[in-house]
Amino acid sequence: MTDKTFLPEHVGIIMDGNGRWAKKRGLPRNAGHKKGAEVFGEISRHCRDLGIPWLTVYAFSTENWKRPKEEVDGVMNLMRSYLKDMEKAKNEHIAVRFIGDKAPFDKELKELMEKAEKADVKDVVTTVQIALNYGGRDEIVHAVKSIVKEAALGNLTPEEITEDTISSRLYSGIPNVDLIIRPSGEERLSNFLLWESAYAEFVFMDVLWPDFTPTDFDAAIEEYEKRNRRFGGV
Repeated sequence: MTDKTFLPEHVGIIMDGNGRWAKKRGLPRNAGHKKGAEVFGEISRHCRDLGIPWLTVYAFSTENWKRPKEEVDGVMNLMRSYLKDMEKAKNEHIAVRFIGDKAPFDKELKELMEKAEKADVKDVVTTVQIALNYGGRDEIVHAVKSIVKEAALGNLTPEEITEDTISSRLYSGIPNVDLIIRPSGEERLSNFLLWESAYAEFVFMDVLWPDFTPTDFDAAIEEYEKRNRRFGGV
């Protein structure tokens, strides 16, 4: 059982294994993404029930555009369906925001994302960040460009640039991630929250995302609770 005294403030999840889950069952890859979207909703509610303030999920990376058009379209249609249902869910005490470059998305999807972010959610317990067209390196480049523009205008000198300067210009602007969970058996970060994960704990799990359950989440939290987080100290 998880100890709510030592819960992480911010959990990141790399939702991996949808395609392999579908392939194992002889289904199209988008069937895996559909099942993965259902699991995402369940885990978001579980985080709320535990009282975890921040959850960031890796939904679509800057590299995922390389996938077949049918699969990319399927993921975007799932996102549209999810956002259209947000009105029903706004009483669940879960706020939603997006991080990543929204420029490539069509007008309808952008408007749905904006509406979701502006939804009047009462008594927010958990804020879910959906990383969509997101890449950790792209996020850092975005921050650097912002700093360079300010410097060019004479509003910032090199001596004034600190870690906080960069952090404040990232997409999220929320607390650094404490725990990153990656299901599917893979053990890599895949360009996810590179700056924010400098002192994150990692838990890799050999379960495909569509099979991931609240029990698996609790197991990752219990592993996190065993870690001695020294942040470079002793």
